[in-house]
Amino acid sequence: MNGMNWSQRWKWWRQRKVSSPPDDIHRAGELAEQRLAKISRAAGKTNGWNVFESVRIPDIEQGGKREIDLVIVGGGTMLVVEQKHWSGSFTINHKEEFIQERSNGTSHNHSTVSQRIERKAKILHEMFKARHPDGKEITVRVLLAFTHHKLEWPNNVGILNSDVRNENQFINLLEEENPGPLNQDLFDFVNGFGTWDEIELNGGLMLKGDVLGLGLGDDIARWQNSCEEPLLGNASHARSFFSLWSKEPSNVELYYGQQHVKASLPYGKSLRMHVVGRKEPEDVPWAGIVRLNLSKPPSSP
Repeated sequence: MNGMNWSQRWKWWRQRKVSSPPDDIHRAGELAEQRLAKISRAAGKTNGWNVFESVRIPDIEQGGKREIDLVIVGGGTMLVVEQKHWSGSFTINHKEEFIQERSNGTSHNHSTVSQRIERKAKILHEMFKARHPDGKEITVRVLLAFTHHKLEWPNNVGILNSDVRNENQFINLLEEENPGPLNQDLFDFVNGFGTWDEIELNGGLMLKGDVLGLGLGDDIARWQNSCEEPLLGNASHARSFFSLWSKEPSNVELYYGQQHVKASLPYGKSLRMHVVGRKEPEDVPWAGIVRLNLSKPPSSP
């Protein structure tokens, strides 16, 4: 804080005080995804099902990357799962577009949900076959899991190529089906993909996307680039009025395996992040960050 003028101290204190609460609809969906992953691991453990969350795969045809909610590997079988936590009801039209009628009276066209996840499954399957042309043939199953207990289904879900299940039916599959001995090549293939980086802001808002730089100097950047496992971090901030006079009101601790780095956060520092759904990368002030979870670097191309 030495050398800082009163205006800078005041601005920094105001940044630390900002609260960013989560969006209720998106937060409910995120919690449902986390819950399904957790109970899927428990349900599938006995039969040898391995659960991977938010798997990001390259889309060579259209560019960029695509996310798959869950990829579950057991034996020589790969379950490619799209989860929806809708309430109300939905219909499926002749184009296979999903039209949701929400409980609050609004409606939303979710487009071709089934076709999109089928395409992602095809991309994943083609990538595996290209990498293991002489390997054993695998079975790929596409599932839509609707997890909200207050959702009415249409009668024509049978027109879809995907296997459509509610939460109990989905969990029963993992509990009842034994896929046999694990195909290690398939496990390693799926395990090689990365997932989203996550930044939690003060107040609970979670940002998902790609962290392009921590903004904490060259030494930390080199250390981060050497990480082959997820990089975790916690930031602490003094927010009381008296912290205006604190010399080190903000600190961060970063963890990678058994390695641990602790540092104070100077005024004005931000990390660089490309948040999902936004066109351009942006600076996220460290003053508002409380936690981070950076995905391990993907080993799959």
